[in-house]
Amino acid sequence: MNDTQLSPPHAVPDELATALFGGGAAELHHPWKRLFGSEPFAYQEGLAHEERIRLSYERLRLINRAVDDPLAFACEPAALSAMHEWAGVVDAGMATCASIHYNLFLGSLLDHDHEDRDLAAYARMSRVGTFLCTELAHGNDAAQMETTCTFDRATGGFVLHTPRPEACKWMPNTSPVGGPKDAVVAARLLVDDRDLGVFLFLTPLHDADGTPLPGREIRRLARTASSPVDHCATSFHQVPLPYTALLQGDHGRLTRDGHFTSSLGSPRKRFLRSISRVTMGKLCMSAYSLGTTRHALTVAVRHAHNRHTSGMTGGQKVPLFAHRSHHAPLLEATATAYAATLLQRGVTQQWADATDDDMEDRERLVAVAKGWITWQARAIMTECRERCGAQGLILANGIAGQLAANEGTITAEGDNKVIWVKAAGEMLLGGLALKPPSEIPPEQRPLTDPQHLQDLLADIERIWHERARTRLRTGRAPSPLARWNATVTPALELVDAHAHRLAGQALSDAADRAVAAQARHLLTDLHRLFALRRVAAHSGDLLAQGRITADQVQQLPEAVDNVVTALEPHALTLVEGFDVPEELLHSHPVLHAASA
Repeated sequence: MNDTQLSPPHAVPDELATALFGGGAAELHHPWKRLFGSEPFAYQEGLAHEERIRLSYERLRLINRAVDDPLAFACEPAALSAMHEWAGVVDAGMATCASIHYNLFLGSLLDHDHEDRDLAAYARMSRVGTFLCTELAHGNDAAQMETTCTFDRATGGFVLHTPRPEACKWMPNTSPVGGPKDAVVAARLLVDDRDLGVFLFLTPLHDADGTPLPGREIRRLARTASSPVDHCATSFHQVPLPYTALLQGDHGRLTRDGHFTSSLGSPRKRFLRSISRVTMGKLCMSAYSLGTTRHALTVAVRHAHNRHTSGMTGGQKVPLFAHRSHHAPLLEATATAYAATLLQRGVTQQWADATDDDMEDRERLVAVAKGWITWQARAIMTECRERCGAQGLILANGIAGQLAANEGTITAEGDNKVIWVKAAGEMLLGGLALKPPSEIPPEQRPLTDPQHLQDLLADIERIWHERARTRLRTGRAPSPLARWNATVTPALELVDAHAHRLAGQALSDAADRAVAAQARHLLTDLHRLFALRRVAAHSGDLLAQGRITADQVQQLPEAVDNVVTALEPHALTLVEGFDVPEELLHSHPVLHAASA
């Protein structure tokens, strides 16, 4: 189709959905849309906290019945990511438990030697899996955990033990609610007083009736403001485990007579290999946040078109969306949601294709994307909640509860700030290939040129990289910590700039790939809005570095306003591209509230 050929109006949202979800949408996404739009997943008003937790586990089993092969499902990054994009909208607790069971638990079992291990109970979910790594005293420094699992030469098995209260496993869903559970437990492998590092051990928690087995101390924790899950503190008191409990692989194998071999000389590397499913968990968390973000935007934009308020003329009524103060932030959020979704697509594919040679780079990319996407989700859902007024506070409208649950994604699988600090250090020490500056003078490049805008995003990245490197090299700090403290602020700005550039590039590439003219124009305008807002925020630095002109700085406010004006009539089309099931939207009272 050329630029003079126009698609029927109803086809444009489909073309946008294809750009967002890809040609495999029917296979990966549509089954979850149908399932989560069905009656068993409808919002239920008035449930107590414990009732919501039980309902989440009932729904978890409905997910399991919908999966052809749970074991294969756990091994497919794109499939896992797709499920998370739709699950969090209908039940945050269910989505959390699904992420733990399929990715962290089953995924860990499948990533280790498992040919002789019977996984049937977990595939049919007669036993639910959970993952115990973090301890009360050891969160982001989990490599320093204190839980031990000692090789017992007398029995040929192990003894799992929590040495002090602060070493209890903190917050996993280990209660009997939802049925009997087993866990993979991260613990220090001790053989003849040698600490071989942290490995995973398959550990039954309950008997068939849900009663905790001997030596397992499980204490329910106070309610959180996030997703309703049966969070617990879990300790082990000299719990005997069989030899087969140890999850083994090339990174570490122990013979039955206690001889240890490893392809990795570093205990830290063995630990990271043991818990490698945490990286896939970061992708799950960002996917979870994306789904709830797109849903919130769909609700907020539709509400703003349905709800009428006073215009500028006496007696006149106009939709809320007619006001620039209302639609501009929602359109900016929509542009970010498109960019974030397309970033997730690319990062998921790169992770699926990762090899041993590029694993470290891909892990860092996943961490950067997770932090950026989940933080953007918080900002967007907060905006959507406000734009819906008091209606946005009602849980049945699908925004306030999901906003609170998103706080869990920001913390889960590595606190965002911590994983960004790690990424920042790696990027400063060679883990980043900077794009060279354009040689075309800025006065020859208009602010409507997508490539110019992308080059400016790369300039921002390069500016913060140089600032951070300068701090790192020339600081006269009295200690390594003080030196890093002098560096970390611009280093974190570098990570943020890197994420913005990658997201902008993903959106620009999607516009280039679009076949239909209308979809291509809308995606191009979304990219323009996304990039211009970022450039405007850093215009002083860009001007000082000669990357834009003083006239262009003056033009930025009008340039942003012009693209908002161009996108405003198409807002409903843009959120239709998010492809949120109508069954979900019809259940929200805010979309049926009377005009006022």
